[in-house]
Amino acid sequence: MAARIISSATVKAVASKRPIQSRAALVLTPAAVNKIKTILSQKAGCTGLKIGVRQRGCNGLSYTLEYATEKGKLDEEVVQDGVRVIIDRKAQLTLLGTEMDFVETKLSSEFVFNNPNIKGTCGCGESFSI
Repeated sequence: MAARIISSATVKAVASKRPIQSRAALVLTPAAVNKIKTILSQKAGCTGLKIGVRQRGCNGLSYTLEYATEKGKLDEEVVQDGVRVIIDRKAQLTLLGTEMDFVETKLSSEFVFNNPNIKGTCGCGESFSI
């Protein structure tokens, strides 16, 4: 059973599609790796972070972040710099080629998904469409 992480995520559409250089479904920036390591060190029994999408918001889809204790049969697993991220089977095509970053400003701290597959986002940046 996965428990929800209390964190926010922002959607960012990438203007130009860059070629995918690796076969990884998701690429993590060093800031995202460090934040995930910090989050997971505070939660005993978790093996990684699970990313999914669900119907929500004014533009259709929104990212979900949960603690992962096990990998589902059809889930994709990305291991980078000692961090394990599991992509829910329903979110795999949506996240293909995405870069996950962690951005901290004076007003907020959040995971940002730089997704080349996004066709549109809402004004607040919390939902997107493919």
